[in-house]
Amino acid sequence: MSSYLLAYQAILDFDNELDVNLLDRVIDTFYTGAGTEQQMAQHLLTQFQDNPEAWTRADCILERSSSTQSKFFALRILEKFIQTRWKVLPAESRSAIRNFIGNIIVKVSSDEETFTKEKTYVRKLNMVLVQILKQDWPGSWPGFVPEIVASSKSNLTICENNMNILKILSEEIFDFSEQMTQAKGDSLRKCMCSQFADIYQLCKEVLDCAKKPELIKVTLETLLKFLSWIPLGYIFETDLVTILCNKYLICPEYRIATLKCLTEIGGLCVQENYNYCRKFGAMFTCAMTHINKMVPLTKDFESCYATGIDHCDEFLLHLALFLTSFLSAHVKVIEEKYPNPKLLINAHIYLLKISRVRDCEIFKICLEYWRTLVQSLYEDYRTKLIDGNMSPDGQSASRPRKVLYKDVLTNLRLLMIERMVKPEEVLIMENEEGVIVREFMRECDTIVLHRNMKEVLVYLTNLDVKEMERIMTRKLAKQMDGSEFSWTNLNQLCWAIGAISGAMSVESEKVFLIEVIKSLLTLCELKPGKDNKAVITSNIIYTVGQYPRFLGAHYKFLKTVIGKVFEFMHETHEGVQDMACDTFLKIAQHCKRSFILPPTSDQPPMINEILINMESITSSLSPCQMNVFYQAIGHLISSEPSYTIQVRLMTKLMTAPNSAWIAIMDQIRQDRASLEEPTTIKILRNVLSTNSAVCASAGPIYGIQFGTIHADLINLYQVSDEIMDAQIAEKGALAVKLPKVRAVRSIKKDILKLFERYVRTAEDLESLTEGVMPGIMNVALCHYRNTIEEARDAEVLNMTAALIDRVGPIASMKVPCVLQCLFESTLTMISNDFCEYPEHRLGFYSLLRAINRRCFKALLSLETTTFKLVIDSIIWGFKHTMRDISEISLELCYDLIQNVSRCETATSDAFYQSYYLCIMQDVFFVLTDTDHKSGFKGQTEVLARLFQLVSSNAIKAPLYDPATVSKPGMSNKEFLYDYVSELMQNAFPHLKSAQIKVFVTSLFEYNVNLVKFKTEVRDFLIQLNEFAGDTDDLYIEEKEAELEQQRKAKLAKALAIPGMVKPADLPSAMDEDGGS
Repeated sequence: MSSYLLAYQAILDFDNELDVNLLDRVIDTFYTGAGTEQQMAQHLLTQFQDNPEAWTRADCILERSSSTQSKFFALRILEKFIQTRWKVLPAESRSAIRNFIGNIIVKVSSDEETFTKEKTYVRKLNMVLVQILKQDWPGSWPGFVPEIVASSKSNLTICENNMNILKILSEEIFDFSEQMTQAKGDSLRKCMCSQFADIYQLCKEVLDCAKKPELIKVTLETLLKFLSWIPLGYIFETDLVTILCNKYLICPEYRIATLKCLTEIGGLCVQENYNYCRKFGAMFTCAMTHINKMVPLTKDFESCYATGIDHCDEFLLHLALFLTSFLSAHVKVIEEKYPNPKLLINAHIYLLKISRVRDCEIFKICLEYWRTLVQSLYEDYRTKLIDGNMSPDGQSASRPRKVLYKDVLTNLRLLMIERMVKPEEVLIMENEEGVIVREFMRECDTIVLHRNMKEVLVYLTNLDVKEMERIMTRKLAKQMDGSEFSWTNLNQLCWAIGAISGAMSVESEKVFLIEVIKSLLTLCELKPGKDNKAVITSNIIYTVGQYPRFLGAHYKFLKTVIGKVFEFMHETHEGVQDMACDTFLKIAQHCKRSFILPPTSDQPPMINEILINMESITSSLSPCQMNVFYQAIGHLISSEPSYTIQVRLMTKLMTAPNSAWIAIMDQIRQDRASLEEPTTIKILRNVLSTNSAVCASAGPIYGIQFGTIHADLINLYQVSDEIMDAQIAEKGALAVKLPKVRAVRSIKKDILKLFERYVRTAEDLESLTEGVMPGIMNVALCHYRNTIEEARDAEVLNMTAALIDRVGPIASMKVPCVLQCLFESTLTMISNDFCEYPEHRLGFYSLLRAINRRCFKALLSLETTTFKLVIDSIIWGFKHTMRDISEISLELCYDLIQNVSRCETATSDAFYQSYYLCIMQDVFFVLTDTDHKSGFKGQTEVLARLFQLVSSNAIKAPLYDPATVSKPGMSNKEFLYDYVSELMQNAFPHLKSAQIKVFVTSLFEYNVNLVKFKTEVRDFLIQLNEFAGDTDDLYIEEKEAELEQQRKAKLAKALAIPGMVKPADLPSAMDEDGGS
């Protein structure tokens, strides 16, 4: 093997001419070899391409190699060089490389046989040429467009390849422009638009005269990339649309490519003053006329799609895209400018038929349009109703738009019901063998699809309640008489009924829902078989759970439904009990007052009856299901206004868990070894989980229960510690992996989680700090410090962070002790790498953040060495590649600097002199490192704040040592300018000093304008070779902010539409209004 390595090492000799045949053999070994030889080849090739001079070998490899893989290898090296170091070459060298690549492209694409054979190779050559264009055009290559147009007329295959080059160039400039600086992107887009006339003329000539199918196809594909940005005159003031519709749409070979172009045109939004509305209508008329001939409505779309005859599946996909794109942008124009509705209705019938095709992606495309249409119709109807132009029954002088679509909407209602997907609340499904089973993995895609379909159904219901009710009632009747009965049909109908909760008036909902539930209960009795009953039962549970407004307003019906839900808690079929418990929880959350208020003066509240019969109600439930039940009761107790009654209810609720708890604790006191028994641990964990569930839902009143078990919790924690310590002393670190030790440790974790949850709900903070928490804090913190790393629980950090966050300055006196026990012991665990103990890392930085936010004075009072360790830890934190850790650390760093800036000058200046430069240097390090791009938001915020402090002269003391600089009296601004400039120049020697000067100046200029500051930093990072590739993470903040803004706007809009927001998702302030 050593001789093999020695022979092939010659390719790394850059002082002598490259042996291309030898390189070919190394590359061939990499692709076809195995084992050690392949690894050695990979190592050699990595060394080769990492050499700064590797690009100089590209020409001889491309000219002399007989291996396609070698040529690709050379092109990858050249492409990376162009992206990162192109500007360091003199103009003559750049021109020579440009001409070299251009000549190879012309040579390969001149011969049709070679061009066809080497298409993948040519595509890579084209990409390299486009990378050069992005650097040199138009400045160093002003004649590119005339040259490429002229060469296209010399040869058909050259013309075909030139179209590919233009297509890639358009994509790079208009679709992937985030990889360029803003100024560069704007310049290239402007240049492309200004020189487009020649390119358009070339495309037009091909479409008018060409006969070669490949050339026509690639021209249509290239044109597609242009249509989104070219001046509209090229589309509407020429005969381009006519050529596309009348010449290419009707030709099977080109119809999909043509539909894509028409889709792009159809999706363009133009202002009224462009006066293109008529031309849009003419295009739509022409296209639909041809479509009706090509694929008549009499055709069976579903079977046609399933068989894929004549690429029907692909055609229907792009037809759906065309119709939805055009109608979304111009449906109102067609309604207003074309009084004859036949064309419009015809297009919607096509969409209805396409929507029934069994393809999820096609259905999603159509669904998005249906949602847009019904939303628009509803808003139009609602506006006229509010303005007084219409009576509620729909009568109006100018008839509403919804009347135009009456038949379409009726068919759409049926479509939505018959294609309805499973909501997340339904936990059973039919498997591939046709058996009803419990679903364990919920598909996010299905949840989103259900949400979108619900929106459409809610709008359709608001547009015509009676019609929706009529359709659903008729379909339910067909389930009852058996003519349409199937599990799928019943499921989809009930899911649709659940989806429109809240969309009807209170009275209509009452009549409709009573009929639905009665019918389903009757159906459950009529249909034999366990699986049939499971399906019908799940639908009853789901449906009633979606109508809390109705249940809250009708006590007798609520009581009947709750009785049925409790009955289903004994149903042994998989998933039904889970659904019953979840439904009870949902009803409890939204109908609280109905459970705690007496229905009449001589009847007790329903909660009393539930607590009396709780043992029999829950006798069939698993521990997890039991916890859901307890959580539901906790919600009910939280809404009881009387403290005395709350105490009584809480005591009654916790009777059974407390009995089990007392018995187990007595047993442990008598014999500690019993704690190691699996049965004991199981009971303890169940009781702790129950307490945790009640604590989460009951709120502050849970303190009554917590007080009864508080002392036992601390004793149990201590006993668990002692058992673990004994095992560790005997068996060492391996003991923590033993089942017995892991089981005891789980008890400790549950106790800590319960304390943490209680901390977040308790109201008396003084009592919490002085009475409740010291016991567990003393035990947990001391053991955490003294035990081995493997036995430390991250829950200790989480609980402590929660306490400090909750009580704030009250805990200041305890901070030194907390840090003494937790800080260095955790730091030793996480400082060796960025991976081990991820939960401890998160807990560690959450704790530091809580101390900095709530007890900052205590942080400042630490000893200098400890304080320095804190700063070092924060810096270590934002060097993590785990996004949650780096984000917390950057946020912590920013808050710390803010807190320091509010201190007295002497304190703040001492901090800045010690830590300012090291923080800045490390922020620059992560900012310019590819592995930390996701932290861009926090990095730039910290950086901007640091520069603000200097720009505003907030730091009075010098940041430098006067004895080590040439100008001892200079300002901090002068020093920092030189310091950062030198830092950047040393880190990135390939950058010109002018680039660095512009960047550093912008950091001082724009640090008060964070948006502009981030833009300047982004542009600088894009100039660096590390960011020549994917830059999406630099825009994460904007994307997340935009999504959050959209979410809030969407929620506000949805709340104004009856039924649009699921009862479970209503804001808490609205729960009681809708629930009682």
